[in-house]
Amino acid sequence: MATVDVPLKRVRFGHTARKDGWWVMPLVTFVVFSSFIVYVTWALLQGDNYSYGNYLSPLYEPEIFGNSPHAWFGPWRWPWLPFIKYSPAMLILIFPLAFRLTCYYYRGAYYKAFWADPPACAVGEPRDEYRGEAKWPLLIHNIHRYALYFALIFNIFLTIGAVKGFIFNNPKTGHPTFGIGVGSLVILLNAVLLAGYSFGCHSLRHLTGGVMDIFSRSPARKKVYDCVSCFNRHHPKWAWFSLVWVGLTDVYIRLCATGVITDLRIF
Repeated sequence: MATVDVPLKRVRFGHTARKDGWWVMPLVTFVVFSSFIVYVTWALLQGDNYSYGNYLSPLYEPEIFGNSPHAWFGPWRWPWLPFIKYSPAMLILIFPLAFRLTCYYYRGAYYKAFWADPPACAVGEPRDEYRGEAKWPLLIHNIHRYALYFALIFNIFLTIGAVKGFIFNNPKTGHPTFGIGVGSLVILLNAVLLAGYSFGCHSLRHLTGGVMDIFSRSPARKKVYDCVSCFNRHHPKWAWFSLVWVGLTDVYIRLCATGVITDLRIF
């Protein structure tokens, strides 16, 4: 069989023979992801206006220590770890962020947008070798499976928070009563999107089916694997919709808490 040697030439950063808009997706990823990081950092440092009645921002869920009625143990009263007293989110936000930042899908997205490794297929990158995930800072990605465990626990808290979003205090009787506000639906949709994103995780798919050679030996495991695979097929959509919506949910609750808008009661 005849063979032809085709010499490979490393092109300079950003150079390519592609004629399509290869730069659009990396640019959108950079803008959206950077905006999310900036906003979440700002919201984290506020430590106020994160709850409104029975609504609690998902960035502060669960509120273990804090000044709102949602706090499990009330305000932080001890002199050590003062950052917890400054903002309750500092105690818990690291766990869902660790899950998202080490996500397998997001790696491919922000490797292009932030590391430019490479910016896109067949586009020159700014380095001569691939560092991989065996060195810092990319070594941190290896905690993803453990971050998944915490993310699944946080989904339980978010679901409980969504249920509480439908329980209002009746001013006439002073007793809790069922109701529906716009905020109730906003928080519910946030919990659904984050659950879809978590259940579609590649690590969860590996945990449910990766250790099985023959699924017929465990029909129940097969059903769980198929369910996770169903979410996994749309993992990028769950990832981006949940990313945007968790920020919008916090914005909505803050606007209600500061009196900028009024939560509309539907029922």
